[in-house]
Amino acid sequence: MSSVAFAGVSSISRIAISTGGGDAPGLNAVIRSVTLAARNRGWDVVGIRDGFNGLFLPEDYPRGGFVDLSRQAVRGISHLGGTILGSTNRGNPIAYPTQNDDGSWTEVDRSEELIARLAEEGIDALVTVGGDGSLKIANHLHERGLRVVGVPKTIDNDLDKTTATFGFDTAVDFASNCIDRLFTTATSHGRVMVVEVMGRDAGWIALHAGMAAGAHCILIPEIPYAIDVVAETVAERERNGSRFTVVVVAEGAVPVDGEISTIGKAVGQAVQLGGVGSKVAAGLTELTGKETRTVVLGHLLRGGSPTALDRLLGLRFGAAAIRALESGHDGVMVALDPPNVIHVPLAEATRKMKNVPLEGDTMLTARDLRINFGDRMPDVLP
Repeated sequence: MSSVAFAGVSSISRIAISTGGGDAPGLNAVIRSVTLAARNRGWDVVGIRDGFNGLFLPEDYPRGGFVDLSRQAVRGISHLGGTILGSTNRGNPIAYPTQNDDGSWTEVDRSEELIARLAEEGIDALVTVGGDGSLKIANHLHERGLRVVGVPKTIDNDLDKTTATFGFDTAVDFASNCIDRLFTTATSHGRVMVVEVMGRDAGWIALHAGMAAGAHCILIPEIPYAIDVVAETVAERERNGSRFTVVVVAEGAVPVDGEISTIGKAVGQAVQLGGVGSKVAAGLTELTGKETRTVVLGHLLRGGSPTALDRLLGLRFGAAAIRALESGHDGVMVALDPPNVIHVPLAEATRKMKNVPLEGDTMLTARDLRINFGDRMPDVLP
C-alpha cells in the first residue's frame, strides 16, 4: 500500500502517539509538539506507554497503558531527555516476545491485536516516533489498515530520506566534548586512547565527533580497518614527537576479514553491538607496546538534555506529522529536506540504511586532514 492522501476533511478526532526503540534526546519535544498541534485542531491526544506495551500489558500500569496528553501534561518538557511515555526495544508487535508454558520464548505477530485495541479506544490515527526498526513496524501496521505517520528518531542518523534525525546532534556534541577531555589525559600520560561510540552499522557519530574533536584515527563500519595500519599511525606520531594518539571507533566497525563485535542478543531485541574498542586497544598495545586505554561512551550518548538544534527539529517534526494527518496523508514519514520538513512514504524511508558517503564532503575533508580510517593511505601525517 503506498502513501495515500485522502480528499476532504481529515476525519480525525482522536490520535495516539508512541515512542519506541532506544531513547534519544528530543523525544519529549516531539511529544509536546504533536500534542499542542493536535489539540489546537480540536483533536484528543493520548500516549501509549513503553512503545506498544501499554496496549498489550495494560495491567502492568497502575493507571492503564494510555496517558492523556493534555496541554498541562506536556508543559515544559521540551528540554528534558528521554521520553515521558517510556520506551522499549523488546516490544515489537510483529515479533512480540511471548513465554511458553515450558518456560521457553517465542516471537508472535500481535499486529492485528494492536490495531483492534486502538480501534476499541477510538483512535483514528497513530503517530509513531522511532528509528529504522520502529518505522518498519509502522509501515507494517499501515499495510494492515492502520492510519499512521512516522517521525524519524535515532542518534545514529542512519535513516534514509531525511537529512538528519533528532538526537544525532546531541550525541555528537556530547561525544566530542568527551573526546576533548580525553585529549588532555592522553597528552599528559603519553597514552593511546581508544573511544568507542554508538552508531550501530553507520559511522555518522564516530566521524562527526572524531573530526570535531581532532581525533587522529576514526574507524567506521563503512571502511573495514586493518589494525596494523592504525598501529603505523601511532608509531609515526611517536617518531615525530607526538607521544599520544586518540582513536575513535564506531561500535559497528569491522576489521578486514573479521566479524562485527557483539555482546549478545536477548529475546525480542536486535543483536547488541560492543567490544570493538577493547579489541582495537589490545591490538594496538601488542603492535606498538604503547599503554592503551579504552573508554566506551555507550548509553551516555543517548541521555541528557537535547541541544537546541534537536529540540527545534523535534518540534518541527511533531507539528509536521499533525499537518500530514490533517491533509489526509497515511503511511508516511516526516523528513528534513532543508529548509523544509516534507513527508515521504514509509516503505521508501525504511528500504535501506543511510551510510556515510565515502565520497562526500565530510569524508573528503577528513582525508585532506590525513585522518586515518584504518585503510592504507599515503603520507600519513602526525
